[in-house]
Amino acid sequence: MDKSEMVVKKELIDSAAMGRAITRIAHEILEKNKGTEDLVLIGIRTRGVPLAERLAAKIEEIEGIEVKTGILDITLYRDDLSTVAQQPIVHRTEIPFDITGKKVVLVDDVLYTGRTVRAALDALIDLGRPLQIQLAIMIDRGHRELPIRADFVGKNLPTSKTEVVDVNFKEIDEKDAVLLLEKS
Repeated sequence: MDKSEMVVKKELIDSAAMGRAITRIAHEILEKNKGTEDLVLIGIRTRGVPLAERLAAKIEEIEGIEVKTGILDITLYRDDLSTVAQQPIVHRTEIPFDITGKKVVLVDDVLYTGRTVRAALDALIDLGRPLQIQLAIMIDRGHRELPIRADFVGKNLPTSKTEVVDVNFKEIDEKDAVLLLEKS
């Protein structure tokens, strides 16, 4: 669905609530991984990137240790590539470190069908052999088509298939918010 044909139905999460969710997810990541040893965060382009960077900053604030972050572009790994665009725009994957033997936390904004995460897993495996891969997301909206589940979730928001969850980050969208959109 084209977002230009959508109207805002409701603001689901404001900036303060997003900040609290990021803080909670950062603590959960640290707890599950018993600290930061061999931990890396990789954001799925586009809105997984600012979320990964914010989680890394929060982890550094909590632990005093910088966690490496990377950017993953999954465009060529998508199983719906022909339905996305005739000429998809491919960006660079920017992971300037080896992921082999690392605890990789894959980060994205919304978990819906699971197809984006499946593509991201394929892309990661092509880059190395991580010790484990975990998934952190801001919003889980349900409607899975694949057996994929997030390890860390900001908020579960059951939605209808006709609605769109739009996660906004200041870095990209000039404000922090989670909006529920519907066709106008």
